Amino acid sequence: MASLLQDQLTAHQDLLLMQEGMLMYKVKSKTWKKLRYFRLQNDGMTVWHERQARGRAKPSFSISDVETVRKGHNSELLRSLAEEFPLEQGFTVVFHGRRSNLDLVANSVKEAQIWMQGLQLLVDLVTSMDQQEQQDQPGWLSDWFQRGDKNQDGRMTFQEVQRLLHLMNVEMDQEYAFSLFQEADTSQSGTLEGEEFVQFYKALTKRDEVQELFESFSADKQKLTLLEFLDFLREEQKERDCARELALELIDRYEPSDSGKLRHVLSLDGFLSYLCSKDGDIFNPACLPIYQDMTQPLSHYFINSSHNTYLMRDQLCGQSSVEGYIWALKQGCRCVEVDVWDGPSGEPVVYHGHTLTSRILFKDVVATVAQYAFQTSDYPVILSLENHCSWEQQETMARHLTEILGEQLLNTTLDGLLPTQLPSPEELRRKILVKGKKLDALEEDLKDEEEEEEEPDSELERQPESESVLEYQYETEPKPELQKLRPLSKDKKEKVVTCPSFCLPICCQTTAQASISKSEALLLSQQKSKVILCPALSDLVVYLKTVSFHGFTHSKEHYHCYEISSFSETKARRLVKEAGNEFVQHNAWQLSRVYPSGLRTDSSNYNPQELWNAGCQMVAMNMQTAGLEMDIYDGLFRQNGGCGYVLKPDFLCDAQSSFYPERPISPFKAQTLLIQVISGQQLPKVNKTKEGSIVDPLVRVQIFGVRLDTTRQETNYVQNNGFNPYWGQTLCFRVLVPELAMVRFVVKDYNWKSRNDFIGQYTLPWTCMQQGYRHIHLLSKDGTSLHPASIFVYICIREDLEEDES
Repeated sequence: MASLLQDQLTAHQDLLLMQEGMLMYKVKSKTWKKLRYFRLQNDGMTVWHERQARGRAKPSFSISDVETVRKGHNSELLRSLAEEFPLEQGFTVVFHGRRSNLDLVANSVKEAQIWMQGLQLLVDLVTSMDQQEQQDQPGWLSDWFQRGDKNQDGRMTFQEVQRLLHLMNVEMDQEYAFSLFQEADTSQSGTLEGEEFVQFYKALTKRDEVQELFESFSADKQKLTLLEFLDFLREEQKERDCARELALELIDRYEPSDSGKLRHVLSLDGFLSYLCSKDGDIFNPACLPIYQDMTQPLSHYFINSSHNTYLMRDQLCGQSSVEGYIWALKQGCRCVEVDVWDGPSGEPVVYHGHTLTSRILFKDVVATVAQYAFQTSDYPVILSLENHCSWEQQETMARHLTEILGEQLLNTTLDGLLPTQLPSPEELRRKILVKGKKLDALEEDLKDEEEEEEEPDSELERQPESESVLEYQYETEPKPELQKLRPLSKDKKEKVVTCPSFCLPICCQTTAQASISKSEALLLSQQKSKVILCPALSDLVVYLKTVSFHGFTHSKEHYHCYEISSFSETKARRLVKEAGNEFVQHNAWQLSRVYPSGLRTDSSNYNPQELWNAGCQMVAMNMQTAGLEMDIYDGLFRQNGGCGYVLKPDFLCDAQSSFYPERPISPFKAQTLLIQVISGQQLPKVNKTKEGSIVDPLVRVQIFGVRLDTTRQETNYVQNNGFNPYWGQTLCFRVLVPELAMVRFVVKDYNWKSRNDFIGQYTLPWTCMQQGYRHIHLLSKDGTSLHPASIFVYICIREDLEEDES
C-alpha cells in the first residue's frame, strides 16, 4: 500500500498539482476570509499552508485526520457567502473527532475539483492502508524501517537503530540493544536489511508475559492444540459455553499458517493475534450489536441526549452550526436541542438567546436532522424545542417541520388512542418526535380528531402547569382583548376556567370577576413572556409534552405518561439525595430531562452517573467538550449497537421499586472485581515538543456508580518506557450495584513536579466487560483511537456469596 501511495503521488495529475500548491481562501466566518497558499507535502500525508507562496509554512492537517470531503453547497457558512464566493468553488474538509471543519474556496471550479478529488483519493488510500496494517505487520514494519533509515540506503546502522528506538518511545540499555542488533545481523555486515530488521523488531517486541501464558497451556511449548485452546477459552477467558465450533472459528480467523489452520492448531503468533483482536478485547463483542429488548416503553431506556446541540464551543460567544447536529446524530445522539427565536424576514433562527453566539436558520437545522437522523441508528430522534418565537414565526416553524420532515414526523399517536404508557423505540423506528409545550391535553386532541362531544373533564381539578392555566381566580372585567382571543381557541366546546390576575397585562386588571376558556387563559398567561403558543406547533407535540415539576406526589396525581419535566443538574442532584426512591419510581413511567447548570458558560459537563442512578433517561451533555464526563457518557452508549438507547436495569423500570440510589440495600448482590494490570504496548508520547521525553506510565482504574461504589486505584509508574511497560499489579474493587457501574481505565504519565499528564483512556459498562486476558485499546481525549496503543490486563469477577445489607 505504501508503494501504491508513492506511485499515485508521482503519476496522478491531481496529486501532482496539489504538491505544487494553490492559493485558496480559508474561511472561518462571514468576516474572517484569508488567502492562504496550500500545498500537499511530498509524503502525501500532510497539507501545509503559508500566507503566500514560498513563505513561512506550517502544517494545516494530516490526511489521517480527515474523515471526508464535502462540496461547498453542503456548508452553511459557504452558503451564506454564496454571493461573494460561487459554491462550486468551495469545499469542506471534515475531520475525525471534535475538530472543527475546514472551509476552503479555490480560485476556480477546476482547482476546487482537483483538491476535492485528490484529498478523497488520499483519504481512501489511508483507509485501505489502515485496514491492511491490521492484517500485515511486515507492511507496518517497513514504514518504521524507512523512518529509521536516515540516508535511505536500504540498511540501518546501529546509530540509526538507536534513533528508531527513540521514535518508538522506548529507552533500552545500549548494551542489550546492541546484542539484539548483532543477533539480527545474520549477514554480519554491521547493518540491518529489511528481513533482518523484521527479526530485530520481533526480538524487540517479544511479549514474555504472552509467551509464558501460551506455554502454560501448550504441552510442547510450540502450539496449542484444539483441546488445549478450548481449555484456555473455558478456564481463563470464562467462555463457559465455548464449543469446538467457536475454537475452530477463532483458529481459522487468527492462525497465520495455512498448515496450522489445516491441523487445527494455534501458534504463538496466532495466539497473540487473537489476544489483540476484537475477540480478545475487554469489551464483550456480544454487546456491540443491538442486543437489548427494544420493545419496552421509552421511559425504560437511557437516551443519548445533547444540550444546546447547535453550539460548537462556549455558551456565550461560541459559533452556532448545523455541524453540531451532524456530529451528534452521527455519534448516536437521539435527543437534540433547538433554541428557536424570531429571525429576520419571517424566518426563525437558532442560537443561545441573549448571548453573542452566532445564529443559524431553523429550517437548516430541520433539514440537517432530516438528512442525518437515521444514518447511525433507526431508533427515534427527539427534537427538544425551546420556543421563544412569536405566533407568526411559530406557524413558520410548524410548516418547516411538517414539510421538511414529511413522513418522518410523528404528529399523532400510533394507534389514535390515548396512551396508557409510552411507546417503545421499536414502535417508533425512523420517527422524529417533537418535545415542547402543548395547548391542550393529548386526550383533548384525540377527541377533537374523532369529533366527539366533550364531557366534563376531571383535568379541571388539576393544579396549574407551566403551559396550562387552570382553576385560578382573578379579579377583572371581560375586556375586548378576550374577544380577539376567542377565535384562536381549538376547543369545539369551550371549557370555562378562571385565571389569576398576574396572568393578564396590568392594563386589563380590575376588581371584577370574569370567565375565559382554557386556551384563552393559557394565551393570556404567556403574554407576560411575549410567547403565545401557536396551535399548529402545539399539534405536533404528541408523546413529549413539557410540564413543570411541582413534586413527585403532584406528578402521580395530575400528570400522564406522555408528559415530561426538565431539571437543572443542581435540582436533579438535590432530588436524588433527598427523595431518591421517589425519583426512581417517577422515572419508571415518565421521562425526565436533565441539563447542565447555566453557570457552565465554558460548555463544561457534569458527571451523568449520579442522574442515571435515579433512572433519569435524558441526561443532556455539552457534547462538544471532551473530558472525563464525556468518556463516561460515550462508554455507556458504546453498547447496543451505538443506537442511542440503553435499557435500564429492572429495578429502575418498576414504578413500585424499592431502590434507593444513595443507599442501595438487598436484594442487590455485590460483586468483587480483580484486575491484574499486566503490561502496556506502544503508549504515545504526551508532550512531543520535549526532546528526549519518554513517558513514565501508570494505570488508574476508576469505578463510577452509586455513591458507595465510586472509587479508584492505580499502579506504580514504570520509568522511561512507553513501548512495553510491565506492571504486574492487581487491583481489587467491591461493588454493590454492578448493573449501574462504569469502569474507566486511564493511562497517565507520572510527573512528580505537577499533575500527571493524560495519555489515553477507555471506559465501558461493568456489564459489558469480558473476563480473562484482555487488551484495552486506548482512546484519545476526544474519543478517537490511539491505535496501536493498548494495555494488557486480566479480569476476574466474583459474585459475593452473602447478600449485602449495607
